[in-house]
This record gives sequence, structure tokens and C-alpha cells, in this order.
Amino acid sequence: MKLNALMDNFGARQNASRVGRGMGSGSGKTAGRGHKGQKARSGSRKQATFQGGQMPILRRFPKFGFNNPFAKEYVTINLGDIEKFIASGKINAKEVITIDSLLAAKVINRKLDGLKVLADGEIKSSVNIVADKWSKAAEAAIVKAGGSIKNN
Repeated sequence: MKLNALMDNFGARQNASRVGRGMGSGSGKTAGRGHKGQKARSGSRKQATFQGGQMPILRRFPKFGFNNPFAKEYVTINLGDIEKFIASGKINAKEVITIDSLLAAKVINRKLDGLKVLADGEIKSSVNIVADKWSKAAEAAIVKAGGSIKNN
């Protein structure tokens, strides 16, 4: 094998087809674009969402809803979960339960904007909780068990 004997495979290189260069080329006159119409014109193409002149579906559907950029997002925890973590020893029932203590015990993953206590499940332990929000049923269950809940 010599460097001067290296060649491309047959058919590996083809000249670019030059359209609109006379009838003898096979793609002269209309240059492969057919006769007249929008697609025959230069620089003109229908949009991907064009639907034959009828009102596009994206414009027919109503736009609704609102995302409040200032809305607060709370980490929620249920009373049943608190009782379960007390039983497993992750949370000490004698200490005050705060969002920081739950984070340290790896009961929750992140702080977000605060802690909200919900009443799903049952609590038997007397616990003192400091939270940002809570449901009325959760407050009643905590007080009934002999605990208290305070605002953060």
C-alpha cells in the first residue's frame, strides 16, 4: 500500500446537483419545485402549526390558570408519621419538634418555606411542636394527647 495509490471507493464522492441550470440538467425551469403556488416561491414556507386556513388548535384552546411567584410552599408532615418516627427513635418526643430537628433526623429532605402539620394518622405521644401552619384537626389531636403546638 502506497500513499499515492490511496483512492476513494467508487461513488463515494458526488457533485452537488445544481438546480435551475437549463433543461438538459433534468432539474431546470421550475428547479424541482413544481408549478406555481406557495411552495414554489422563494423564502416562503407554511408554519408547522398551519392547519389549512382553519383556526389552529393552539389558538382555539382557552388559556387559563395563574402561577403565583410569591406563593409559599410548605413541607407537610402527618401526625401518624411523627408517631412512627418517635417509635423508631428518630425523633425524641421529650424535645421540641421543629423543622430543623426534623431535617437533622432526616425525616424531611428540605426546608422550603416552612412546616405544616396535618392530622392524618394517630398520635399517642405528648409532643411539643413548633410549626408555621397546622390543621384544626391536627391541633385538636395534639392537645388531646397532652401536647402543644406553637407558631414558628
